Amino acid sequence: MRDAVAIGEMLIDFTPMKNTGSDKPVYEANPGGAPANVLAAMSKFGLKTALIAKVGDDFFGQFLTQYLIDYNIDPAGVVKSSNPTTLAFVNLAENGERSFGFYRKGNADESLSIEEIPNSLIESARLVHFGSVSLTASPASDATFHVVNLAKELGKIVTYDPNLRPLLWDDLGRAKEMILKGFEYADVVKVSEEELEFLTGFTDIEQGSAVLVEKYNTPLLFVTLGAEGCVVRKGNQTAHVPSFKVSAIDTTGAGDSFFGAILAQLLTASKSIAELSFDELLPIIRYANAMAALTTTNRGGMPAIPEVAAVDAFIK
Repeated sequence: MRDAVAIGEMLIDFTPMKNTGSDKPVYEANPGGAPANVLAAMSKFGLKTALIAKVGDDFFGQFLTQYLIDYNIDPAGVVKSSNPTTLAFVNLAENGERSFGFYRKGNADESLSIEEIPNSLIESARLVHFGSVSLTASPASDATFHVVNLAKELGKIVTYDPNLRPLLWDDLGRAKEMILKGFEYADVVKVSEEELEFLTGFTDIEQGSAVLVEKYNTPLLFVTLGAEGCVVRKGNQTAHVPSFKVSAIDTTGAGDSFFGAILAQLLTASKSIAELSFDELLPIIRYANAMAALTTTNRGGMPAIPEVAAVDAFIK
């Protein structure tokens, strides 16, 4: 039995290095991809996780597979492709905020097919997680919806990160349609403030979150606000949970570590999501905010996700 299985992209984040003594940009290769980052955070809590993904049969694919093993993420669902592994180049602003440039068209993760999905992994999991990057192109989109359909049929908890990356979509109208389709399957969703506006047209978080929860009957919705923390909505109840003040140098993976910490705590709680009271959610979110804040104090996404002991010490 596994605690969580995720489907989606795993890629190389080329993170800029500073103070190298060179006037040319120097990049460090780091493991990345939102679904993999979420599992890495969950694994920090000692949970058993596995990833379904497709990487190139190349040096980078081998590098990523080994990282999964090192992070105690089962690579049983990772298949190799003759197409290259996807690459992302990260640009960091002075405040640590990041933007991306992708080398992905026709690469390995887009070609994941239904036939390559090990259904036994879904059957063995308590929770199944997915994001929207794997919805950008077929056959990966078909494979993703196959997985979440099966998960719903089997009564698994399904969690979703819309994770909008405009550069990966040829048509933002189609992006909105496909991303909203993901809401039809999800029990728990994390959406950024910018993604909420894109999907609903509302800049007001109360209004935008209400639209999504009412339309899709989403039991639990988190709206992340970067350094300002998070707004949680459960039914008609909402609350803002502030984050922790840190000196951020790289925000890559912060939202993923936040969501991974949320999901890990939900899985280890003594109550189901439906049974948890609103007040019982607040310390869960505060802890996740701390994990995300610490993640921003180091470079590299997945390698920056802190150990639980470090989060405990930071909060104290």
